[in-house]
Amino acid sequence: MSEARREVATHCPYCALQCGTLLGRDGAGAAVRPDPGFPVNQGGLCQKGWTAPTLLTVPDRLRTPLVRGADGAFTPADWDGALDTVAERLRRIRQRYGPDAVAVFGGGGLTNEKAYLLGKFARLALGTSQIDYNGRFCMSSAAAAGTAAFGVDRGLPFPVADLGRADTVLLAGANPAETMPPLMRHLGRAELVVVDPRRTPTAERAALHLQPVPGTDLALALGLLHLAVVEGHRDPRYVRDRTTGFEAAWQYAMTWWPERVERVTGVPVEAQRTAVRMLADAARAYVLTGRGAEQHSKGTDTVAAFINLALALGLPGREGSGYGCLTGQGNGQGGRELGQKADQLPGYRLIADPAARRHIAAVWGVDAECLPGPGRSAYRLLDALGTPGGPRALLVFGSNPVVSAPRAAHVAQRLAALDLLVVADFVPSETVALADVVLPVTQWAEEDGTMTNLEGRVLRRRRLLDPPEGVRGDLDVLHGLAVRLGEPPERYPTAPREVFEELRRATRGGRADYCGISYERLDAGEELHWPCPAPGHPGTPRMFLDRFAHQDGRARFAAVDHRESADAVGDRYPLYGTTGRVLAHYQSGAQTRRVPELGAAAPQMYVEVHPDTAARAGLAEGELAAVSSARGRTVARVRLVATMRTDTVFLPFHYPGTGRANLITGDALDPRSEMPEFKVSAVRIEPHPGPA
Repeated sequence: MSEARREVATHCPYCALQCGTLLGRDGAGAAVRPDPGFPVNQGGLCQKGWTAPTLLTVPDRLRTPLVRGADGAFTPADWDGALDTVAERLRRIRQRYGPDAVAVFGGGGLTNEKAYLLGKFARLALGTSQIDYNGRFCMSSAAAAGTAAFGVDRGLPFPVADLGRADTVLLAGANPAETMPPLMRHLGRAELVVVDPRRTPTAERAALHLQPVPGTDLALALGLLHLAVVEGHRDPRYVRDRTTGFEAAWQYAMTWWPERVERVTGVPVEAQRTAVRMLADAARAYVLTGRGAEQHSKGTDTVAAFINLALALGLPGREGSGYGCLTGQGNGQGGRELGQKADQLPGYRLIADPAARRHIAAVWGVDAECLPGPGRSAYRLLDALGTPGGPRALLVFGSNPVVSAPRAAHVAQRLAALDLLVVADFVPSETVALADVVLPVTQWAEEDGTMTNLEGRVLRRRRLLDPPEGVRGDLDVLHGLAVRLGEPPERYPTAPREVFEELRRATRGGRADYCGISYERLDAGEELHWPCPAPGHPGTPRMFLDRFAHQDGRARFAAVDHRESADAVGDRYPLYGTTGRVLAHYQSGAQTRRVPELGAAAPQMYVEVHPDTAARAGLAEGELAAVSSARGRTVARVRLVATMRTDTVFLPFHYPGTGRANLITGDALDPRSEMPEFKVSAVRIEPHPGPA
């Protein structure tokens, strides 16, 4: 490593802010500091970002391939042996059951290059339609609603820094003070309206906190639109000139008068009026949605209703105002637009579109007829594993569905029913523990590539360290498997820059067009947001200022109405159980639970309960509780929280074993986005009779 490479400008390995960092050598490891010149985090990091280098040297880092023997135990293997084993077993399964008997499950933390090549590998080397990724559990509802409304899906169609000039920001189901703390630097000036059943750290900072019954956000959004119209806050010129479909949407919203909304949601009428006035009176206002609004069986309609509110007020496509979604995972944006989703090809093209298939086939050098069609979405894919007609083999890259998927116990059973489970990861996650073959791969500081953050900004991840001996990059893994499966070697480059050059061609002309972005431009310091359709194009930091992406240039109102959640509370399960993230941990916790500082900050599973609710259940602070639903039971330590709703309990989803929050979540899916209903489960809480 040259002296000039003793420090590199790169990005945090966690959330979709992708905070800028300067990563330098520190003995055998690395040390991190914020990049003061990167506008997203403005010189700040959260505790996860500060401690990220610890991941590089965790004691149980995977350093050699592992193959499960006949006795059920893992045996270390060399790379050729492990890849030969995987390829031979994949060949046998495909020959016996067909190409769709092999499936791929990707991750929202993979670089753009990995996500792109993984989608290509699945559809060509495996010939399977069965590929999806854990980003389906993240913001698929917002993606579906945003595409329907605006013609394209980008988390924030404006730079994060624009929020710093806002007067009012409505956050619906988002808790950035814990999930992405550096974002709060941009929200310090604004008056916040927070919609959340919990009194979160973000809600604590709000000028107004609306605390609805879990699962009633859609009714609340309809009510806010009702008030915006009847109290004269609608922007009639904007609605006339820049949108279509208002009257159909109004037919539903007009029935949601404030008193009805209060009865359904519990949000007082005056608080509803105040929220609308705060948005309408602001010179610069934003409506932002997060997982709390999206992770429902009606999540797409809920997001659409908040978009309707923003459109009625004339916010989207107006400089200094707008609507956006706070994407969660580090590369959740790039991961879906570059081909990991079951129904999409690179460039955010639909796989069922003949023109899209011809374009991608030409880039890949194959006949369009050989490309498979749409496959199963994430939960449906996991649910079908090992069943008649379902996949018999699964390759997992960068995900831990044993903890993160809904109906987690059921998903673990389906994984165990496979003929072959292959997991590529860098730590022994709970999914790794079930694998037949484990492939140790590089971490963020050991690889080059690009990521796309929540504002559509394409970023360079830069390598500082060499990976440990015995560890390979995901691109090398895909290349090695593809060649063994009979593919030409040149079809699967192992150099990230070479993959990106192909990715540029593949996305040309698509909704998410990267054609004009290059490593050279990024390394020269240019700030480039897609779409960037030509080498000289400056990129598009602010979308929709002149027109929306639909052919007629107009945004679409959505005609949506409230409906109940799939899981109804009743005598047996009288409480709403809702899940989410906490400050110290990230996603399934496989990484952050290994960082001592983060583990000490949030060491074990807990459940937040109102003191009165706990007393009725015979529970006290610190005692073990069993939280049960119709699907299963999780065990958690009681935390008494006086600001909780008495009808609601909260469980973080970062913990393994009997503490998995997703043991209680169900399999109801949004009909448009296929998002599972993580945020509402009918539960009961009672003392746990035995040890944790």
